[in-house]
Amino acid sequence: MVLLTRLGGVPRLLGRVGAVNGSRWIHGTAALAQQGAAYNERLFGHVETSVNTFPILHTGGVHPVPVTLMPGEGIGLEVANSMIRVFEAADVPVEFERFEFTDLDEGVPDAVVASFRKNGVALKGPFNTPVKSKSKSINIILRTTFDLFANVVHCKNIPGVETRHPGVDVVVIRENTEGEYSGLEHETVPGVVESLKIISREKSIRIAEYAFQYAERNNRKKVTAVHKANIMKQSDGLFLQCCREVAARYPYIEFDNMIVDNTCMQMASKPQQFDVMVMPNLYGNIITNIACGLAGGQGLFPGANFSPTAAIFEQATRHAAKSIGGMDVANPSATILAGVGNPILFHSRLGSMTNSLCWLVFFLKRTEGDDAAIPPICQAARPSSPISRRR
Repeated sequence: MVLLTRLGGVPRLLGRVGAVNGSRWIHGTAALAQQGAAYNERLFGHVETSVNTFPILHTGGVHPVPVTLMPGEGIGLEVANSMIRVFEAADVPVEFERFEFTDLDEGVPDAVVASFRKNGVALKGPFNTPVKSKSKSINIILRTTFDLFANVVHCKNIPGVETRHPGVDVVVIRENTEGEYSGLEHETVPGVVESLKIISREKSIRIAEYAFQYAERNNRKKVTAVHKANIMKQSDGLFLQCCREVAARYPYIEFDNMIVDNTCMQMASKPQQFDVMVMPNLYGNIITNIACGLAGGQGLFPGANFSPTAAIFEQATRHAAKSIGGMDVANPSATILAGVGNPILFHSRLGSMTNSLCWLVFFLKRTEGDDAAIPPICQAARPSSPISRRR
């Protein structure tokens, strides 16, 4: 369940909701916060925070945190607006600096770059990169400009969402700045194109170290390196060698490796065998989409992109879904979780609010078809169409 609330409104809201639905509701801010914190930690990883306090937002005790917002295109505008309504309903002290742009030829506007450089945290919607476009992807421009080297997506079964496989709980960690996404292509002679795949020791060591540190800090038991070193012996061979070197420094964490094509098959047949997975850029894109599909779909899971000094949060699969944009049928859950789960609030030192906010999607799913069960403060984020039918 979810209760969007602030300290001053907790007793009134909890009492009203309890009267509506009896034993379905949690009574008491400590119990609510503890359950929210436990769910949040399972979904996003461990973050130190108090579970018994909420910020007081009426007295000016919390200054608004500036966050750069890029809604993107396609479904991006509507799902971003859903997330904003949640923040407004809860009086979350975040001030969005909103920039709407979609022209690939112009790239990322200077004002956006300046805003993100100043704020260090952003929420980004999906940007479509057409096959025929010769312009560089906005996603790649952002990753390389700000050295957002680690893409992290945690996919796990969500109560109430039916999936083919139970027990899915996998963290996909993707190197975000090189590999096939380097964008270095040229036509050597007419009809022959070369595309350069860049794998460096420095960045391979860095992403492997990130994966093992993530596993260590979140009590994960195994890290799997995904590669194609049997064919790309130098590039993927270097990546695998770096992962092995880092693994040797973490003997208490199990390490194995798997060829990428076998990984896809194993993900589809027995995803429960995977824990933390680390891989180069293109493989990470593919495996992330498979993981999200296995655990419920593209509209459910958030993703995070980290540099040493900044972070961008978004839906994990980054599909603009332009064919349904503006129809208000896209599932906003991933964007809501990107905003109110661990990422933006914890990254912005407002983590104590997320212990209640991160339950929003779970709450809406459990109350589907029961509009009388929705507290008024949650109506702001209630989907206009049933969440199970939303993509």
